[in-house]
Amino acid sequence: MHIGKGYTFKEVILWTRRDIFVLLIIAAVPTALFHFFKWKWLLLPWLPIALLGTAVAFVIGFKNNASYDRLWEARRIWGSITNVSRSWGIMVKDYVTNRHSNLKMPEAELKNIHLDLYNRHFAWLTALRYQIRENKTWEAINLKHNKEYRNRWFRVEEQDKKLEEAIKPYLSEREYQDVISKSNKAAQILALQSEHLRKLLEDGLIEDFRHMELERVLVELYNQQGASERIKNFPYPRQYASLNNWFIKIFVALIPFGMLQEFAKIGEGYIWMTIPFSALSGWIFTTLERIGETSENPFEGSANDVPITSISRNIEIDLMEMLNVQHNLKPVQSQNNILT
Repeated sequence: MHIGKGYTFKEVILWTRRDIFVLLIIAAVPTALFHFFKWKWLLLPWLPIALLGTAVAFVIGFKNNASYDRLWEARRIWGSITNVSRSWGIMVKDYVTNRHSNLKMPEAELKNIHLDLYNRHFAWLTALRYQIRENKTWEAINLKHNKEYRNRWFRVEEQDKKLEEAIKPYLSEREYQDVISKSNKAAQILALQSEHLRKLLEDGLIEDFRHMELERVLVELYNQQGASERIKNFPYPRQYASLNNWFIKIFVALIPFGMLQEFAKIGEGYIWMTIPFSALSGWIFTTLERIGETSENPFEGSANDVPITSISRNIEIDLMEMLNVQHNLKPVQSQNNILT
């Protein structure tokens, strides 16, 4: 996620430079043909092109609104995960006690139980963010210009570190081997949490009501995981994305012919103004399309993602401090004003 002042003009130009070169060529070809070969049939009236541009603008606006809704829903989901995680932390700390236990447990052992439940939650956060940042064929991050931008300006932890390495510090060896063999690792970690809660109930460290409340938190975490998976695994409908892309290409290809007509009315020497003005007009439309394209998949590992790595780290810091455990954790730092 971009923070601070966001994109600089230089970054935008570098990001879209291929589009700019193509647009300049598209505008230069008919202009040169008109000037050198006097092909006056290349002149098209501006009115039908403007009508087409209006329709294209509506389609782009629809896509960008839908893409922003997907992005904002993803941010709301991870905001809920933050809130539920803090609830989990305080409930574990205050519910798992000796109050209902026949065998009173030393405070140090109780704290270890709390820490086990916390660490398992951190493992769930880690597994979930790795799962929803897995590569999907339809994601815009696979496009050459987006990969190039990412490799130049920032890195995402999930690309540089394997999931197995990331979750191992949080789980016992038995739990690790059990989780790593499953396809949906995050879901299995929550199942382990539930199994542990049942054991605590049997040992009398929690009673029925507290067990039910803690289980309710796990159910809510499953709900938020499912919501994240829904956005990840269901792309923006391809019929809208593909047709929108073709509409823009047709419009951009027609712009120079309409511009030629308008500048030819002013005078022969003005027709060369067709090239920069056509490129500028087309660039605005193609860049708006690209903005929607890079916002529609908020978990793909792009600069416009929801910063789930940073959110997960902040949750871990909050809970460790809640339990008064010494740690060396630090918030994730932005890279070139991009927070991952």
